[in-house]
Amino acid sequence: QVQLVESGGGSVQAGGSLRLSCAASGYTYNMYSMAWFRQAPGKEREGVAVIVSDGSTTYADSVKGRYTVSRDNGRNMLYLQMNSLKPEDTAMYYCAAERGYITDRARLQRNWYAYWGQGTQVTVSS
Repeated sequence: QVQLVESGGGSVQAGGSLRLSCAASGYTYNMYSMAWFRQAPGKEREGVAVIVSDGSTTYADSVKGRYTVSRDNGRNMLYLQMNSLKPEDTAMYYCAAERGYITDRARLQRNWYAYWGQGTQVTVSS
């Protein structure tokens, strides 16, 4: 089993920054893809940023240039640095992981991920 625990959420004003962390434990060996998703009230859960085992990253268009995803395999940690935050970034943010290969076109699709955290809330006020 794999457990994912997010932290670092909070409330900030527009233009501010936050750094989310995700701690992975359990059988984390050879996890190919680790990702951040978010879900705002009344909306579908959407992929935000993904990093795979070779370090390649994929971002949603809405966060490109503002968010940076990184991972520390030695510590089993995933991070999301969020800058220039906007009110529309307000959502519950989830960490997700998948051991199997995912094509680059599919990496932001939630259906491919087997493991999920409980989420951390990010609220951006104008």
